[in-house]
Amino acid sequence: MSSIFRRALGADFDRLHPEIQRRFGFSSADGVASIGEGVMEELWRGPAFTVPFLVLGTWRRIMFPERGRDVPFRIENYAYVDGFGRETVTWARTFELPRRTRRFDATMIWSERRGCIVDYLGTHQHLAVDLHASVDAEGGIRFRSGDQRFYERRIAFRFPLVFSGVAEVREWYDDEERRFRISVEVGNARFGRLFGYRGWFHAEELPCSVVTRRVKPVREERRE
Repeated sequence: MSSIFRRALGADFDRLHPEIQRRFGFSSADGVASIGEGVMEELWRGPAFTVPFLVLGTWRRIMFPERGRDVPFRIENYAYVDGFGRETVTWARTFELPRRTRRFDATMIWSERRGCIVDYLGTHQHLAVDLHASVDAEGGIRFRSGDQRFYERRIAFRFPLVFSGVAEVREWYDDEERRFRISVEVGNARFGRLFGYRGWFHAEELPCSVVTRRVKPVREERRE
């Protein structure tokens, strides 16, 4: 079983920085997890009219409205096989804000049918987002979101991109500081910048035989 990110990048995976290869190269067969802790130097959101949208996202751990600087951060990446037999990677992100803790959860799979990674956002996998991966000149990994779909029982529809948030994600390794850096920006062509964060973390690879339910979705969605 190979890493979903190796499958997404193909031969370009070998162009990644060795530390990025290590973080993105494991699968459920390897019995390890990547756990990172650090600081998000900035958490930001768009203008006031974006707040109701971001508050709605907190119900399912999809974005949140708070702003902040130098926020303690934790990221948990576990690989496992889900109930539909799909290789899956968790992205459980925790932000320790002064007044409350916020979570931003997602699970990713590789979709042969769609030819890209599918990122299920939130605790119930209601939102499925195509992610297109690439390698930058510094050996960092980049993701850009594409088509977005909503699934809930018999309901299924595609979001028009004019009403969707387009995510740009970059993760790279800072050789001078010997730590990982990350930048996330979600925006919309009509409404501008919506949500994002940037900062750094240290990550270690830990043995993992069982993936806790705390980082798994409450409900799994078959549809990609």
